[in-house]
Amino acid sequence: DVTEIEEKEAQAKQEEQIMKEQELSNLLHEKRYLKALGLAISLDRPHTVLMVVKAILKEPEGRRHLEENIVRLRKDQKEAVLAFLVTWNTNSRNCHEAQAVMETLLKHEAPDSLLQFSGIKSAVESLLPYT
Repeated sequence: DVTEIEEKEAQAKQEEQIMKEQELSNLLHEKRYLKALGLAISLDRPHTVLMVVKAILKEPEGRRHLEENIVRLRKDQKEAVLAFLVTWNTNSRNCHEAQAVMETLLKHEAPDSLLQFSGIKSAVESLLPYT
């Protein structure tokens, strides 16, 4: 019977999820935004990533800090943020944050590099009507 093993695995995953949530909360409280961004992206939490971006932008010199953090993300993380910002951009409450992140990506990524992002074509098509 594998039921007990599956239950233990599910419980372990749930405990790991709770630990990551707590770690994310601590990182935000300590204003360690780069790690918080990375963790929120790995948890596939677009809303949490948006909250981190908003927190960064509220800081003095927020735009500069946002640039520093976005530039330091790995390519796969930048692709995830691009996918998230497409959704944020459709809402007028979040469009400014989406535009700030998009500006950073466009400013610091070469066009050839951007073309290598997965889903770039659909992202651009979705961004154009709202941008």
